[in-house]
Amino acid sequence: MNEILSGMRVVEASAFVAAPLGGMTLAQLGADVVRIDNIGGGLDYRRWPVTPDNVSLFWAGLNKSKRSVALNFRSEEGSELAKEIITGPGEDAGMLLTNFPPKGWLSFEELTARRSDLIQLTVQGDRHGGSAVDYTVNPAIGLPFLTGPSDSTSPTNHVLPAWDLVTGQMAAVGLLAAERHRRRTGNGQHIKLALADAARAVMGHLGFIAEAQLGLERPRYGNYLFGAFGRDFVTSDGERVMVIGLTGRQWKALCDATNTAQAMSDLAEKLGRNFRSEGDRFESRDEISALFGQYISSKSYAEITQRFNEQGVCWSRYQSVKEMVDSDVECSAANPMFNEIEQPGVGSYLAAGAPWDFSEFERQPARPAPLLGADTDEVLADVVGLTAPEIGKLHDAGVVAGPAEE
Repeated sequence: MNEILSGMRVVEASAFVAAPLGGMTLAQLGADVVRIDNIGGGLDYRRWPVTPDNVSLFWAGLNKSKRSVALNFRSEEGSELAKEIITGPGEDAGMLLTNFPPKGWLSFEELTARRSDLIQLTVQGDRHGGSAVDYTVNPAIGLPFLTGPSDSTSPTNHVLPAWDLVTGQMAAVGLLAAERHRRRTGNGQHIKLALADAARAVMGHLGFIAEAQLGLERPRYGNYLFGAFGRDFVTSDGERVMVIGLTGRQWKALCDATNTAQAMSDLAEKLGRNFRSEGDRFESRDEISALFGQYISSKSYAEITQRFNEQGVCWSRYQSVKEMVDSDVECSAANPMFNEIEQPGVGSYLAAGAPWDFSEFERQPARPAPLLGADTDEVLADVVGLTAPEIGKLHDAGVVAGPAEE
């Protein structure tokens, strides 16, 4: 199968979101990603959401397209095998992605003693090697005090693990950058990537840190888009929609669609503002909302859909995850990113493949996550070079396991 990263082998020792996502990103681009877990599964093997039979949909979702090896890391033989898999042969191999402490069988020093050009990327909680997750990073950077109703004084958490997701993609990029460096120089290296630093970097990129340094403390704005115009409205039949007027084109389309162009011009003159400016639209958000609200609340969702689409408005309808799955064509096999997979232990369901659409490579379908230990024997034979009798002895001794032994 010809994919853009075909031939590359990455070993992953991980749990939860960031590192598994980084590994799956590479796997969906064609890399051979071998996830190694302890016999019986790692920390995230039963992570919710789960099926009624306690099979983790979380684990299945973040390990698509990988191979799985189950080892007894607590045994000397098991940890030795892990090191052999990590440092296995091939100029496109010798790459490790982990979010476990870099010690013992994950020690960079021990691994480079076996393979001098090893590339290891270790995802950490903070830059000191301490523990952190999204739900501890977010409070530390202030976002829960910017989220929620404008009249609230309590922090509001959210369910999207934003920094895990950002860090997972940064991990994939970091490995690819280090692999390019190795191709040019022959040198491997140890990259450390902290979840907390990824979050702070993004806060800096988006201007939050500079804003605070200048003495400004941003308040909550509820569902308003900060710095331009955007807000939710309810149609006459009770559907809630989000409308955006960020760019000049979007603003004009929204005014044209709601027949408010002249009223907005009059309002801007009355307030002494220029609605061609994003900031002025934001400063006048309440008055602007009153005009848009009159129009939207008088129309049905069907009428809004037709009108907004005709005029090219930037908008969307609020819907639950279940509604998206049941009725949104973009979350179906009509979108080439999606296809049905048969996931062992779960059954058939819609899964997302790689979102990239390369002009030189055919988009590959999503492939199921393996059963835990499904590829143990294959990896031990192909990468470590063990014979069938040698692998059989390891099974008998409880050093390795396949799916039937879990």
